[in-house]
Amino acid sequence: MRRRRVVLLTAATLLACAAAPASAVPATSGTAPRPPLAAALRTATAQAVTDGYPAAIAYARQGDDRATAAAGRADVATGRPADAGDRFRIASNTKSFVATVLLQLVAERRLGLDDSVEKWLPGVVSGSGNDGRRVTVRQLLNQTSGIDDPTTDPAFFAPYLQRHDMGYVYTPRQVVAEAMAHPPLFAPGTRWSYSNTNYLLAGLVIEAVTGRSAGQEITDRILRPLGLTHTTLPLTDPQIHGPHLHGYDLSHRDVTVFSPSYDWTAGAMISTLGDLAAFDHALFAGRLLPPAEQRALETVPDVPGNDGYALGVTRGAVDCGDGREAPVWETDGGGPGFTSLSLTSADADRQLILVGTVFDLGQDLLHQPPVPRSSAFGPVQTAVFCS
Repeated sequence: MRRRRVVLLTAATLLACAAAPASAVPATSGTAPRPPLAAALRTATAQAVTDGYPAAIAYARQGDDRATAAAGRADVATGRPADAGDRFRIASNTKSFVATVLLQLVAERRLGLDDSVEKWLPGVVSGSGNDGRRVTVRQLLNQTSGIDDPTTDPAFFAPYLQRHDMGYVYTPRQVVAEAMAHPPLFAPGTRWSYSNTNYLLAGLVIEAVTGRSAGQEITDRILRPLGLTHTTLPLTDPQIHGPHLHGYDLSHRDVTVFSPSYDWTAGAMISTLGDLAAFDHALFAGRLLPPAEQRALETVPDVPGNDGYALGVTRGAVDCGDGREAPVWETDGGGPGFTSLSLTSADADRQLILVGTVFDLGQDLLHQPPVPRSSAFGPVQTAVFCS
């Protein structure tokens, strides 16, 4: 669903410590020894649970050295311990999968990044000053289209949060139509503003180009070749199947059952630490895209408001202290019950994935911190990327 790093940074939360710009990330000092990966992950996840997450799981890799950790309860009601292999909703990490598929289609010359949205979705982006002839596929992927995001409006989530109909279905075209009822935020390409509508439109473009479902394209192009057998893109099923973490709001109300329909290619995917790590390693190692499309993926538009967002991925850095920084690529996600972050070094040799089982959608819609305050993940970040 939503990737609002600014909100989470303000709350000094899991994402604040792990995903902040270099100047905002606490660093270990001097030449202090770094703890082994497994020990650093155990410390971080245990602290996150102490700070208010019912469960936290993590994955780290340095070259061939890998470690995982899990702390807390996957299900508060039953007391089942969290496991590092549990499934969880990855929310806006989904966007990097979608951007990859579209870039593969570009490499096959089946569409161009600078094609207009109107070319592939005639009449869909129109009304209230919206004009699909002026919006490109690239602008969808790098969030510079100016198209409104109705999922920032509390009224949009009334079926779930007020009527408690957790299986309520929005179709992607319904969400897009709601966006078209609002004027664009700015002229396409002139500024940056995060909108889930962009990635719903991106999913519809995939289907228009290929004549197949976006989920099938993701499966055939990414999941099956990489052996990601625990990753799915549900359409309307509100359940998470198989061993999984439960997700909670700040009052620890279980919100695991929640329709993914409104999020679709903007954030509906379910995965595991292992699958997400394998995908990000392949993506940033250049194994999924030819060089030209890889450069496009990692190109950050120079427009006001952008914090490093490229095409579904974000450029950042970890503060290692003594004026040193470690460049990283980031994907992240926050949606009902789950907060997650994946960081990969620029050379794809190091990775860190962190998951906490709280995201309070109601609080987020009120522009309040949606997750517990925690500084658990600053030290593990420097341990992974700075040693």
